Amino acid sequence: MKGQMHCPLCAESGARPFHRDRRREYLRCRECALVFVPRAYYLAREEERAEYDLHRNELDDPGYRAFLSRLARPLQARLPVGAHGLDFGCGPGPALAAMLRESGLEVKLFDPYYYPDRAALQGQYQFITATEVVEHLHHPGRELARLWELLLPGGYLGVMTKLVIDAQAFANWHYKNDPTHVCFFSVATWVWWADSVGAALERVAADAVLLRKL
Repeated sequence: MKGQMHCPLCAESGARPFHRDRRREYLRCRECALVFVPRAYYLAREEERAEYDLHRNELDDPGYRAFLSRLARPLQARLPVGAHGLDFGCGPGPALAAMLRESGLEVKLFDPYYYPDRAALQGQYQFITATEVVEHLHHPGRELARLWELLLPGGYLGVMTKLVIDAQAFANWHYKNDPTHVCFFSVATWVWWADSVGAALERVAADAVLLRKL
Protein backbone atom coordinates (compact mmCIF):
# COMPACT_ATOMS: atom_id res chain seq x y z
CA MET A 1 0.00 0.00 0.00
CA LYS A 2 1.35 3.42 -0.98
CA GLY A 3 1.28 4.83 2.51
CA GLN A 4 -1.42 4.87 5.14
CA MET A 5 -2.61 8.30 6.11
CA HIS A 6 -5.03 10.06 8.38
CA CYS A 7 -8.49 10.49 6.96
CA PRO A 8 -8.57 13.84 5.11
CA LEU A 9 -12.08 14.54 6.41
CA CYS A 10 -12.07 13.61 10.10
CA ALA A 11 -8.29 13.11 10.67
CA GLU A 12 -8.73 9.66 12.20
CA SER A 13 -6.05 7.05 11.49
CA GLY A 14 -6.39 3.35 10.77
CA ALA A 15 -8.46 3.44 7.59
CA ARG A 16 -9.02 0.03 6.07
CA PRO A 17 -8.52 -1.14 2.47
CA PHE A 18 -11.74 -0.74 0.50
CA HIS A 19 -10.81 -1.36 -3.15
CA ARG A 20 -7.84 -1.61 -5.47
CA ASP A 21 -7.64 -1.34 -9.25
CA ARG A 22 -4.77 -1.15 -11.70
CA ARG A 23 -4.40 2.59 -11.14
CA ARG A 24 -4.96 3.29 -7.45
CA GLU A 25 -5.76 2.01 -3.97
CA TYR A 26 -8.78 3.20 -1.98
CA LEU A 27 -9.19 3.29 1.78
CA ARG A 28 -12.32 3.67 3.91
CA CYS A 29 -12.31 5.58 7.17
CA ARG A 30 -13.68 3.65 10.14
CA GLU A 31 -14.96 6.85 11.77
CA CYS A 32 -16.68 8.89 9.05
CA ALA A 33 -16.90 6.29 6.23
CA LEU A 34 -15.13 8.54 3.69
CA VAL A 35 -13.49 6.54 0.91
CA PHE A 36 -10.23 8.14 -0.20
CA VAL A 37 -7.00 7.50 -2.05
CA PRO A 38 -3.60 7.85 -0.34
CA ARG A 39 -1.82 11.10 -0.98
CA ALA A 40 0.77 9.37 -3.19
CA TYR A 41 -1.87 9.20 -5.94
CA TYR A 42 -2.67 12.91 -6.01
CA LEU A 43 -1.88 14.69 -9.26
CA ALA A 44 0.54 17.59 -9.38
CA ARG A 45 -1.13 20.98 -9.69
CA GLU A 46 -0.23 21.31 -13.39
CA GLU A 47 -1.61 17.84 -14.16
CA GLU A 48 -4.79 18.58 -12.25
CA ARG A 49 -5.33 21.85 -14.12
CA ALA A 50 -4.83 20.05 -17.45
CA GLU A 51 -7.61 17.61 -16.56
CA TYR A 52 -9.97 20.43 -15.58
CA ASP A 53 -9.26 22.26 -18.83
CA LEU A 54 -10.78 19.28 -20.67
CA HIS A 55 -14.18 19.84 -19.03
CA ARG A 56 -16.78 21.48 -21.25
CA ASN A 57 -19.86 22.55 -19.30
CA GLU A 58 -21.93 25.11 -21.15
CA LEU A 59 -24.78 27.18 -19.73
CA ASP A 60 -26.89 26.78 -22.86
CA ASP A 61 -26.66 22.96 -22.74
CA PRO A 62 -30.16 21.77 -21.70
CA GLY A 63 -28.80 18.52 -20.30
CA TYR A 64 -26.28 20.31 -18.12
CA ARG A 65 -28.91 22.75 -16.86
CA ALA A 66 -31.17 19.83 -16.00
CA PHE A 67 -28.29 18.21 -14.11
CA LEU A 68 -27.61 21.36 -12.09
CA SER A 69 -31.30 21.93 -11.42
CA ARG A 70 -31.29 18.94 -9.08
CA LEU A 71 -29.56 21.21 -6.60
CA ALA A 72 -30.61 24.63 -7.90
CA ARG A 73 -34.37 24.13 -7.61
CA PRO A 74 -34.48 22.87 -3.99
CA LEU A 75 -32.06 25.61 -2.98
CA GLN A 76 -34.06 28.35 -4.72
CA ALA A 77 -37.22 27.14 -3.02
CA ARG A 78 -35.65 27.73 0.40
CA LEU A 79 -34.10 31.16 -0.21
CA PRO A 80 -35.58 34.65 -0.45
CA VAL A 81 -35.06 36.66 -3.63
CA GLY A 82 -31.85 38.64 -3.32
CA ALA A 83 -30.11 36.18 -1.02
CA HIS A 84 -26.31 36.40 -1.19
CA GLY A 85 -24.28 33.29 -1.95
CA LEU A 86 -20.99 31.82 -3.07
CA ASP A 87 -20.41 29.27 -5.82
CA PHE A 88 -17.29 27.49 -4.56
CA GLY A 89 -15.23 25.61 -7.16
CA CYS A 90 -17.32 27.01 -9.98
CA GLY A 91 -14.92 26.01 -12.77
CA PRO A 92 -14.26 27.91 -16.00
CA GLY A 93 -17.95 28.16 -16.94
CA PRO A 94 -19.99 29.00 -13.80
CA ALA A 95 -23.33 27.76 -15.11
CA LEU A 96 -24.92 27.17 -11.71
CA ALA A 97 -24.17 30.73 -10.64
CA ALA A 98 -25.82 32.00 -13.83
CA MET A 99 -28.92 29.88 -13.17
CA LEU A 100 -29.17 31.13 -9.59
CA ARG A 101 -28.76 34.73 -10.74
CA GLU A 102 -31.59 34.21 -13.23
CA SER A 103 -33.83 33.38 -10.25
CA GLY A 104 -32.94 36.62 -8.46
CA LEU A 105 -30.11 35.45 -6.20
CA GLU A 106 -26.75 37.20 -5.87
CA VAL A 107 -23.72 34.95 -6.34
CA LYS A 108 -19.99 35.45 -5.94
CA LEU A 109 -17.50 33.06 -7.50
CA PHE A 110 -14.43 31.26 -6.27
CA ASP A 111 -12.31 28.65 -8.00
CA PRO A 112 -8.60 28.12 -7.24
CA TYR A 113 -7.79 27.85 -10.95
CA TYR A 114 -10.34 29.95 -12.82
CA TYR A 115 -11.69 32.53 -10.32
CA PRO A 116 -8.98 32.76 -7.63
CA ASP A 117 -10.53 35.75 -5.84
CA ARG A 118 -9.53 35.20 -2.22
CA ALA A 119 -11.72 38.12 -1.17
CA ALA A 120 -14.73 35.93 -1.92
CA LEU A 121 -13.62 33.68 0.94
CA GLN A 122 -13.84 36.54 3.43
CA GLY A 123 -17.57 37.21 3.18
CA GLN A 124 -20.64 35.90 4.98
CA TYR A 125 -23.27 34.15 2.91
CA GLN A 126 -26.85 32.92 3.08
CA PHE A 127 -25.96 30.00 0.83
CA ILE A 128 -22.88 28.29 -0.58
CA THR A 129 -22.85 25.78 -3.42
CA ALA A 130 -20.23 23.20 -4.34
CA THR A 131 -21.25 21.14 -7.37
CA GLU A 132 -18.91 18.31 -8.39
CA VAL A 133 -16.25 19.79 -6.12
CA VAL A 134 -15.82 17.85 -2.87
CA GLU A 135 -14.55 14.72 -4.62
CA HIS A 136 -11.55 16.76 -5.81
CA LEU A 137 -10.56 18.19 -2.43
CA HIS A 138 -7.21 17.16 -1.01
CA HIS A 139 -8.24 18.49 2.40
CA PRO A 140 -12.04 18.11 2.57
CA GLY A 141 -12.20 18.49 6.35
CA ARG A 142 -10.37 21.80 6.24
CA GLU A 143 -12.24 23.13 3.19
CA LEU A 144 -15.72 22.19 4.42
CA ALA A 145 -14.97 23.72 7.81
CA ARG A 146 -13.93 26.95 6.10
CA LEU A 147 -17.12 27.06 4.02
CA TRP A 148 -19.21 26.38 7.12
CA GLU A 149 -17.61 29.38 8.85
CA LEU A 150 -18.59 31.59 5.91
CA LEU A 151 -22.23 30.55 6.19
CA LEU A 152 -24.66 32.67 8.18
CA PRO A 153 -26.98 31.00 10.72
CA GLY A 154 -29.98 29.61 8.87
CA GLY A 155 -27.98 29.41 5.65
CA TYR A 156 -27.54 26.44 3.35
CA LEU A 157 -24.52 24.57 2.06
CA GLY A 158 -25.57 22.76 -1.12
CA VAL A 159 -23.35 19.96 -2.40
CA MET A 160 -23.56 17.74 -5.46
CA THR A 161 -21.32 14.69 -5.68
CA LYS A 162 -21.93 11.06 -6.60
CA LEU A 163 -22.29 8.89 -3.50
CA VAL A 164 -20.65 5.61 -2.58
CA ILE A 165 -23.15 2.76 -2.20
CA ASP A 166 -21.05 -0.28 -1.31
CA ALA A 167 -17.81 -2.04 -2.26
CA GLN A 168 -19.41 -4.08 -5.05
CA ALA A 169 -20.89 -1.04 -6.78
CA PHE A 170 -17.66 0.89 -6.22
CA ALA A 171 -15.63 -1.74 -8.09
CA ASN A 172 -17.58 -1.00 -11.29
CA TRP A 173 -18.11 2.71 -10.71
CA HIS A 174 -16.90 5.03 -13.48
CA TYR A 175 -16.78 7.95 -11.05
CA LYS A 176 -13.71 6.60 -9.28
CA ASN A 177 -11.73 6.50 -12.54
CA ASP A 178 -11.24 10.26 -12.86
CA PRO A 179 -7.68 10.81 -11.56
CA THR A 180 -8.72 14.13 -9.97
CA HIS A 181 -11.37 12.38 -7.84
CA VAL A 182 -9.61 11.57 -4.58
CA CYS A 183 -12.34 11.32 -1.94
CA PHE A 184 -15.81 9.83 -2.13
CA PHE A 185 -18.71 10.55 0.20
CA SER A 186 -21.61 8.30 1.12
CA VAL A 187 -24.88 9.00 2.93
CA ALA A 188 -23.18 7.78 6.12
CA THR A 189 -20.36 10.28 5.59
CA TRP A 190 -22.76 13.19 5.23
CA VAL A 191 -24.69 12.05 8.31
CA TRP A 192 -21.42 12.00 10.24
CA TRP A 193 -20.39 15.43 9.00
CA ALA A 194 -23.79 16.98 9.67
CA ASP A 195 -23.69 15.63 13.22
CA SER A 196 -20.16 16.95 13.70
CA VAL A 197 -21.17 20.54 12.89
CA GLY A 198 -24.75 20.42 14.16
CA ALA A 199 -26.32 20.79 10.72
CA ALA A 200 -29.75 19.74 9.50
CA LEU A 201 -29.21 17.39 6.57
CA GLU A 202 -31.56 16.92 3.60
CA ARG A 203 -30.90 14.65 0.64
CA VAL A 204 -32.70 16.47 -2.17
CA ALA A 205 -31.56 14.23 -5.05
CA ALA A 206 -29.59 11.02 -5.50
CA ASP A 207 -26.38 13.03 -5.67
CA ALA A 208 -27.31 16.28 -3.89
CA VAL A 209 -27.57 17.29 -0.25
CA LEU A 210 -28.47 20.49 1.57
CA LEU A 211 -26.98 21.20 4.98
CA ARG A 212 -28.66 23.96 6.98
CA LYS A 213 -26.70 25.85 9.60
CA LEU A 214 -28.82 25.91 12.73
